[in-house]
Amino acid sequence: MTAVHTEPVLVRPQIIHRTPVAPVPLSRVTRVELRKMFNTRSGFWLMASIVIAALVATAAVILFAPDSELTYATFGAAIGFPMAVILPMVAILAVTSEWSQRSGLTTFTLVPHRSRVILAKAISSVTVGVVSMLLAFAIGALGNLIGTAITGTPVVWDMSVTDCLYIVLGNVLGLLTGFMLGVLLRSSSGAIVAYFVYSLLLPTLFGVLAVSQDWFENLRPWVDVNYAQGALFDGSPTGAEWAHIGVTGLVWLVIPLAIGVRYVMRSEVK
Repeated sequence: MTAVHTEPVLVRPQIIHRTPVAPVPLSRVTRVELRKMFNTRSGFWLMASIVIAALVATAAVILFAPDSELTYATFGAAIGFPMAVILPMVAILAVTSEWSQRSGLTTFTLVPHRSRVILAKAISSVTVGVVSMLLAFAIGALGNLIGTAITGTPVVWDMSVTDCLYIVLGNVLGLLTGFMLGVLLRSSSGAIVAYFVYSLLLPTLFGVLAVSQDWFENLRPWVDVNYAQGALFDGSPTGAEWAHIGVTGLVWLVIPLAIGVRYVMRSEVK
């Protein structure tokens, strides 16, 4: 028998060409976040409460305010108070829902870039806030027309477009404060409690300290964020008041938000 010698066959490895997957566009992530804010029953009624609160406040002004107080500024102030409470809650729940409902793992798996998800939540929250304020102004204008028609008093439009823009800016800053607390704490109940400490307890403590301590009276605009941002609701802020808003916003909003975003980037999602 003769041995058969076979030469080894070299198999060339196959090169698989994979089509690169494009990242999910920010616009699509923002639309998804907007849809998530309305899809759940609690989210729907939270959004509906904005319109309901505006209508109730408008009706209350018509029913109980003196005829001389039936002005557009009165309706705007009445509607602005519930807006200042509800809009930060909207921003808080938009952020903390990923952790409270344990959907963060799915969200961050579909969109691995967490910063893009957080930015989309911020854009959608601000969008809801601005649209809600514009709707509130429209309801206030309608209430002003109806109220003066019922009482027979002249229609008074004592708020300019600039005044309305300042009020929108003030409410957006309040909304971003809620957003910041949601990112920083990532707990719905904790962030809501912290917001009321921010908006109610701290201004009261600062006010008592300013009354009792002369040295703090001039320092208060630089450390009390609610006092500084109150200038936006009182009319055209001066240069010094804009400086107060900038400094307090940096200390109480921008820096904590940056810390919260850093924690979100590094924390484990379960």
